Amino acid sequence: MTTSIRYIIFVLLLTGCMQLRAQSANTDVLIIGGGASGATAGIQAARMGAEVIIIEETTWLGGMLTAAGVSAIDGNHRLPAGLWGEFRQQLYKYYGGPDSVATGWVSNTLFEPHVGNQVLQQLASAEKKLQVWYNTRWQSVKRENGKWTITVTQGKHLRVLTATILIDATELGDVMAAAGAHYRIGMDSRLDTREEQAPVKANNIIQDLTYVAVLKDYGKNGNKIIPRPEGYDASVFQCSCDVSDPATSDSPQNNCYRMMQYGRLPHNKYMINWPKCGNDIYLNAIESTRAEREAAWKQAKLHTLRFVYYLQTALGYKNLGLADDEFPTADKLPMIPYHRESRRVKGLVTLTVNEVAHPYESTQPLFRTGVAVGDYTIDHHHLKNPAAPAIDFVKIKVPSYNVPMGSLIPQGVEGLIVAEKSISVSNIMNGATRLQPVVLQLGQAAGVIAALCIQLHLQPAALSVRQVQQALLNANGYLMPFIDITPADPNFVAVQKIGATGILKGTGVPYMWANQTWFYPQQPVSGYELVQGLRAYYPVLNTYWAASGDMLTIADFVKIIAATGTPVTIPQVKNDLESASIRLSGSEPLHLSRLAAAVLLDKYLHPFEKPVTISGNLE
Repeated sequence: MTTSIRYIIFVLLLTGCMQLRAQSANTDVLIIGGGASGATAGIQAARMGAEVIIIEETTWLGGMLTAAGVSAIDGNHRLPAGLWGEFRQQLYKYYGGPDSVATGWVSNTLFEPHVGNQVLQQLASAEKKLQVWYNTRWQSVKRENGKWTITVTQGKHLRVLTATILIDATELGDVMAAAGAHYRIGMDSRLDTREEQAPVKANNIIQDLTYVAVLKDYGKNGNKIIPRPEGYDASVFQCSCDVSDPATSDSPQNNCYRMMQYGRLPHNKYMINWPKCGNDIYLNAIESTRAEREAAWKQAKLHTLRFVYYLQTALGYKNLGLADDEFPTADKLPMIPYHRESRRVKGLVTLTVNEVAHPYESTQPLFRTGVAVGDYTIDHHHLKNPAAPAIDFVKIKVPSYNVPMGSLIPQGVEGLIVAEKSISVSNIMNGATRLQPVVLQLGQAAGVIAALCIQLHLQPAALSVRQVQQALLNANGYLMPFIDITPADPNFVAVQKIGATGILKGTGVPYMWANQTWFYPQQPVSGYELVQGLRAYYPVLNTYWAASGDMLTIADFVKIIAATGTPVTIPQVKNDLESASIRLSGSEPLHLSRLAAAVLLDKYLHPFEKPVTISGNLE
């Protein structure tokens, strides 16, 4: 063999090796799906030092918030937790403040989808350890030798990635299914969940989905009427102007103008995502092939175009046409449909309506393990499926709630975290946990879990609940859904910690479309209430009967704390309260507020540091 031939062979082999390397990549955390939870998971994990890659099929981040066009936030207006609050603040900055995004009556925060994408991409691009691979589709996942191997395609190019931690942030839970996790689809049986509102027999019925449209006002002389869609029937949409509140027993109220203002966005645009005789449609394509899904989405698009045509012709809104400056699509419609429901993983714990309705009475005190909070009512869409059981979900009255950490961790599959709408909750509770601000927080929690797994070389199920929660608090997250003390308060963290122990409990209030839990920081606390809360953590207090039902004084507090084995003095308490900017009014004897008690408990006893199991029980 001549020298020149050897050289040619060497160059070819070297080039092949270089191409092979170029087609492979290794990362700490791989997130499949750049939707609402995928974006925040990536940002949070990168902020905590992990190397992260997000795989996203479209050219946008945000999923339902942006690429699906659902740019009206449902709930959590008074719970600006973590990256949800950060995202909203950037919207305020872009549009000019809270009033500028309160344009439609369905929400306090509405925005143009492309602006939401810009905000998330800016947040992501600021993280040097985060890569986002757009126009990338996953093909397979496999776990071997303690790592995940994932094949993806970028155009015609096949790439192989290796990751320590995998996060499923897909819209329908496709990755966890491929990874071997067990899951549920559809309505649960009350015999399984013990939810009295659930049907006796389980079924595979999911919520209606929507292919949203964003319309733009082209001026009073504009005529943007689309061609008459195939199969158009005006009678299908005749009750669409009913704006009565489904959470009440009000009679139908026809007001077409008000219906159109439901999802009004800034800059004279309108989000068309209307359930009553509108563009909801029943399609269950969760277990379908990609080709079958594409056919279903075409059907959903056609239904939405029929509704748009109805608005333009029957209702006279010919000046409202499909926005030409929103989505990078030929048909001017969003890139993906709005899925309200997906597979739901069988996690280490499952949140049901029972734990939400009575968090402090549950046999599993899951409230102690919260990693995200929500306040929206239980909102299911089943109007387009006559086979759906007649359950009035929206009238199931519960307070605001938190989502337990164990809902994100599947049973039996290591190295996998589940986010988006695929977490371990009952079908009923999915009607609340599916909403945008909760999903943004779930992503942030998934990012924290992933980053800690990398830092500590542990599996998700082996992590300390309290360590995960502390990292979330460090990132302005909420553990408890208290609406009357915010991250701007210097004692926010102390109240969140004590609230998560259950020593001082919140008061839940089912309230319209924004449920509540109050801590009542300025209200007094009795000695008896304090001792009752402390007994689970300090059994020595089980025989302490010197606590009265009277308002707690500093002297009473000192005696109770001393009984736990931690001596403090009255001057010390007064000095520490002053340092915490807490002033006690009135004359001696001075009474402690719930806020003062929480701050002092956190400082002297540190009960939050006592470990709890994934079910919330004390270890």
